[in-house]
Amino acid sequence: MINPAGFLSLLFLSALPASALAETGGIDQAIDRLISPLSGFVERLILFPLPLPGTDAQVPFVVLWLVIAAVFFTFYFRFINLRGLGLGFRLVRGDYNDPRAAGEVTHFQALATALSGTVGLGNIAGVAIAVSVGGPGAVVWMMLAGFLGMSSKFVECTLGVKYRSINPDGTVSGGPMWYLSRGLAERGPRLAKLGKICAVLFAIFCIGGSFGGANMFQANQSFQQVVGVTGGAESWLADKGWLFGLILAFFVGLVIIGGIRSIARVTSKIVPLMAIIYITAGLVIIFTHIEQVPAAFMLMLTSALGVDSVAGGALGVLAIGFQRAAFSSEAGIGSAAIAHSAVQTREPVSEGVVALYEPFIDTIVVCTITALVIIISGSYIEGGGMSGVELTSQAFASVIDWFPYILAVAVLMFAYSTMLAWSYYGLKCWTYLFGENRRTEMTYKTLFLMFVVLGASMQLGAVIGFSDAMILAMAFPNLLGIYFLLPVVRRELDRYWAMYQRGELVPFRHIGRS
Repeated sequence: MINPAGFLSLLFLSALPASALAETGGIDQAIDRLISPLSGFVERLILFPLPLPGTDAQVPFVVLWLVIAAVFFTFYFRFINLRGLGLGFRLVRGDYNDPRAAGEVTHFQALATALSGTVGLGNIAGVAIAVSVGGPGAVVWMMLAGFLGMSSKFVECTLGVKYRSINPDGTVSGGPMWYLSRGLAERGPRLAKLGKICAVLFAIFCIGGSFGGANMFQANQSFQQVVGVTGGAESWLADKGWLFGLILAFFVGLVIIGGIRSIARVTSKIVPLMAIIYITAGLVIIFTHIEQVPAAFMLMLTSALGVDSVAGGALGVLAIGFQRAAFSSEAGIGSAAIAHSAVQTREPVSEGVVALYEPFIDTIVVCTITALVIIISGSYIEGGGMSGVELTSQAFASVIDWFPYILAVAVLMFAYSTMLAWSYYGLKCWTYLFGENRRTEMTYKTLFLMFVVLGASMQLGAVIGFSDAMILAMAFPNLLGIYFLLPVVRRELDRYWAMYQRGELVPFRHIGRS
């Protein structure tokens, strides 16, 4: 049972007399004023910008760090992001599942859990933010970053399985914490020390990311959408983000107690359903305005090249698109490797090629649909300063007035599943630092649920800054260590690919037969 002690401060605030709350402007405003300064400090510390030559635009160094790595991995592994898709599909379909192998979930469940952490409000709200700030062209750079990021995802998920730890009870602990510490230790004592430092830094940043973008941002935007469809500023719930957060935290807590198996069971059902709901709604709008689609793509292309001079020209638009793609797909961040490490398999590369589908579905498919809806409807021009999920909701409503209700359901499902996945990521990093026992696990889960309430109560600007900073910071130690481990991945890939081409991979239906 979840320890409720973490909520005492919030319950105390809710019990304050009206006169006391009036002095602070209400519970939500009090929470926002308390947390926003810390959020701003973290954002400035991690997202330090670099000026782009010849423009007024700036790009965070971490975004360049991610993009350079993705380009290098794509060429180093000979475009695995293209040639691995066929094999990845067969693995997801279950053709080569091995129930006798160590692990806790199937290839499909691992992908669904990881997708639930990436296919979320970064696709709905994040695309709207990119378009409203950088113009339609930002979406083109998001798609390119997603394509390149498939290679980054392949590398980190292969390493996640390669260096995972199988616990005595059959549970799995894996991810960058383990491949950074164990993998670099194999390369000698000097790199062993670097690996340990990188692993600890990653774990700290991942815990912060689980509280921020994977939690606070999700709670914030799902609350805004619910308020929007229940009356907007006049809604009874409008100033009660803390109450919405408490309710959401309760339902999150029901699942995360059961660990990865419980999370995988829920996400493997929620992810396909929420994707069908959202993609179907988006395609209805697109096909309703099918004659405008070519013009929309042309607008995105010209904007991407800086023709409309938005956000500092082409380089400025590129910076915005890449930053939102990094937050959306998390390729190079290392988070998904934690979920993929729990897969039942003997071959690390098998899960690496499965992971290719994350950025493909997340950034290339879902983000493109969202962008087309926003552009075709003209909402990015007529939005009146709106951003995030509110802008996407207006785009849906401009075609069919009751579509925002469908979007509200999708947003809640996206947010809920993202929280489930990231609670597992953060928990594994927490136990890596503080040990795997019931007390440390319950401490983390209580803190995680507290941040659900905080996120629903804060303003979007503060949440976005903290979210981006903590999640993107994970890329520094993760990619630094990965560069030293690329030869390991290359050997694993060459061996596994040779087996595949010789027809030596055993189909699931033959496992166990003599």
